[in-house]
Amino acid sequence: MVEMHEMVPGKRFDRYHELGQHAFGDKLGLWIVVPQQLIVEVGVNIVYMVTGGRSLKKFHDVICDGKCKDIKLTFFIMIFASVHFVLSQLPNLNSISGVSLAAAVMSLSYSTIAWGASVDKGKMVDVDYNLRATTTPGKVFGFFGALGEVAFAYAGHNVVLEIQATIPSTPEKPSKKPMWKGVVVAYIVVALCYFPVALIGYWAFGNSVDDNILITLNKPTWLIATANMMVVIHVIGSYQIYAMPVFDMIETVLVKKLKFPPGLTLRLIARTLYVAFTMFVAITFPFFGGLLGFFGGFAFAPTTYFLPCIMWLAIYKPKRFSLSWFTNWVCIVLGVCLMILSPIGGLRQIILDSKTYKFYS
Repeated sequence: MVEMHEMVPGKRFDRYHELGQHAFGDKLGLWIVVPQQLIVEVGVNIVYMVTGGRSLKKFHDVICDGKCKDIKLTFFIMIFASVHFVLSQLPNLNSISGVSLAAAVMSLSYSTIAWGASVDKGKMVDVDYNLRATTTPGKVFGFFGALGEVAFAYAGHNVVLEIQATIPSTPEKPSKKPMWKGVVVAYIVVALCYFPVALIGYWAFGNSVDDNILITLNKPTWLIATANMMVVIHVIGSYQIYAMPVFDMIETVLVKKLKFPPGLTLRLIARTLYVAFTMFVAITFPFFGGLLGFFGGFAFAPTTYFLPCIMWLAIYKPKRFSLSWFTNWVCIVLGVCLMILSPIGGLRQIILDSKTYKFYS
């Protein structure tokens, strides 16, 4: 996608749907890309609402240590959403660059705290490394859901063109050069965050670890409280990065199709309603792991794993059975399998969680 951003001399594809329209035609490209991209971005925002609310609640519970009145998760999600009612009024991605940088620093920091605290705590007594499920269907569906969670974790592709659009570009210094460096650095940081947490967290807690390992950890109190607040700062920035393209789409439709006058009033109403919608869904279905698996497979697999490959084949038309042709087709087949299987596991987990969950509790 970084390579395809400026594939036509003198033109930049600043939006995912613009690249889709170039590959598949104006009308078909719009219908193929926009619905899936919207599902991805709205899905991420819902998950971030849940994550922010849960981390705020954990911060409160750790600091209080049983001495304060118990507050519902619903209220913490509403507190988290209140920040976005303000931040969503910022005009574009450039205006939230500071928030985005803080989010990146926080993610590396709380990940380090998570695996460091796990090492400090050591292996649990009677730690169990077996699968949680005891039945064959449970194990299979758990595996499908896990695939979706992995897919969700690598979903930055959905906003990569919008991010690259903020980088200046000239024929001598095209935007893809600094963008490529950014992508490489981003995945190095991702590896530094994910692998120690996954390996050390599982070593310490086995299958009793929570979806969010910081929910499992309680000691040292000040450190775990700090880490949960870092998660909150991280998802505040990440929410805005995924929400900005949605705001752009909503406002474009309202102005161009429905003839609403552009301006502050339109932005205030449209963006506030969107934040309120994601808050309401997060309050209704605060199932972190199930949502990851469901959205990861249903929406992220197409836009992240195989749509870019189909576009590459449609535009560049590599020679059949060449390395480029073969690699893209492998990604397409794996992506389609991911899209079909992962939502099944995620949806099953949501159903299982909802059986024991009291709504708006």
